[in-house]
Amino acid sequence: MRLNEVLSKKPTIEFRQVEGFLGEKKLAAGKQRKLQVGKIALNYYCDKCTDLRTFYSGEELYCIGVNEQLVSIDSVLNCHCGASVQIWFLIDCEGDICGRAPEVRLIKRSEKLSTGVLLDKEQYGDFSESLEKSQRAHREGLGAGAMVYLRKIFEQITQQTAAAKGISVLGRKDGKKPFKNFLIEVNEKCSIIPREFSKNGYKLYEELSDILHGEYNEELALQKYDSLHRLVVGILDGVKNNTELMTAIDRLGWNEGSAGDE
Repeated sequence: MRLNEVLSKKPTIEFRQVEGFLGEKKLAAGKQRKLQVGKIALNYYCDKCTDLRTFYSGEELYCIGVNEQLVSIDSVLNCHCGASVQIWFLIDCEGDICGRAPEVRLIKRSEKLSTGVLLDKEQYGDFSESLEKSQRAHREGLGAGAMVYLRKIFEQITQQTAAAKGISVLGRKDGKKPFKNFLIEVNEKCSIIPREFSKNGYKLYEELSDILHGEYNEELALQKYDSLHRLVVGILDGVKNNTELMTAIDRLGWNEGSAGDE
């Protein structure tokens, strides 16, 4: 495996052995070295192409030493139409990073997108921007920030559906209905929650809220993010993929002991 394959995947806690890329001479902190490790390939939504596209780096990458185990890599990825993404990686090594076959892992990736490039492969109208911000927060390791945007989407899609169907958000004495009651009412009339987890619609909202109330730490929020993101997108999709939704529910453990729930 070459280093470009590691850089073309998501950050991970697992180390992978790659071909040596720095040579035998150590790279001092702050010093730069040119690398030839193959092209990086990552997918982004390109507004100009109106489709999901693979953006590629050039053959040469630039590496900066951080310490004996860490290096940072900067690059620019381009779509064939000319749209670009500036990207930065932080690589950690287990052992000698200048070895012939070092074991490395990608621990952080940060992007600066040009106009017309989105992180999300799907487009969801007014919700696309919030989805993009949520994913960006997740990639930056900001679990609470990522959950804020997902919860915002859930609340807005519920409110917009209610407004479209003439369902009032106000209850007795013109006060707002508790969100749980409001969600149940909207879902009973409009079925906005996919049937695979329709009984756990409010459970999803609670999961998204717990990090804001201090119930989760950042690490746990980041671990839960992919599954929670999939379920929120599932609401927007109208259940495009039942298998993916069920897998997300299983990972969260919501099905355990649910048979006896009312």
